[in-house]
Amino acid sequence: MRKALGKGLDALLSGNIDNSNENPDISAVQKIPLDKIIPNRYQPRKTFNEESLQGLAESIKKHGLTQPVVVVYDAGMDKYELVVGERRFRASQLAGFTEIDCIVHTKLDDKQMCALALIENIQREDLNPIETALGYKSLMQKFMISQTELGEYCGKSKAAVSNSLRLLNLEPEIQETIKNGDISEGHGRALLMVTDGKNREILFKKILSSKMSVRQAEEAAKNISTGAVKIKPRKTPDALSFESSLQEALGTKVELKYGENPSKGKLVLHYNSIEELDMMAQRLKNKML
Repeated sequence: MRKALGKGLDALLSGNIDNSNENPDISAVQKIPLDKIIPNRYQPRKTFNEESLQGLAESIKKHGLTQPVVVVYDAGMDKYELVVGERRFRASQLAGFTEIDCIVHTKLDDKQMCALALIENIQREDLNPIETALGYKSLMQKFMISQTELGEYCGKSKAAVSNSLRLLNLEPEIQETIKNGDISEGHGRALLMVTDGKNREILFKKILSSKMSVRQAEEAAKNISTGAVKIKPRKTPDALSFESSLQEALGTKVELKYGENPSKGKLVLHYNSIEELDMMAQRLKNKML
């Protein structure tokens, strides 16, 4: 893995990036105008919390930038492309700064930029679980490396990398709720335990509506997988309204029972005595006359 990523990445990730005497491709800290800097095209992070950025901007106003960003100079565009530090870059813009401290690199290929952007975010835990999984997938494809090699370089176990990548097997709707924080990565792993797509969708909706904990979701998924529990589809508003209207008309409990196809099923009328049954029969007869 180290060979694949190159010694330049080792220097960048180890924090020795400002030692220009040892590496002529890396400059000492320079102040670069913000309008000369463009975002990293390989940035794995797609969403930035505005409240968090505003808080960082206030901190930068008071204390300055405690850690410079890393950029690479593109002579063709006469611009500096961010390698790591996009949150600091955006917060500095919010703070009203016109320039920012940068460590300028002159030789970084696309793969190195992609790796640095991902690994920095992972180490800072700045990515949501889906962004992390997509970043892992991108690195593995670009570098032709295994999950074990990637885990070693990122400081993660092979199991952690594997569990992260498995989230990409979930349906797009479920992935979106994980990205938004509506459910957690743990909920996603519980849903992966359910291999049947329809049952998974039903459990997913139940997790959302019932605000199930991860442990509850795991238990429900186990029951579904072992056949101990078969999740029934929720009744439609029309079915509930029909039950309520008929119950009021007959004066007894009414149940509509159906499977995945609501056009076929059973109508169950409950009674607790012969008298109740006679009264129900009379009401039905009166309705028919």
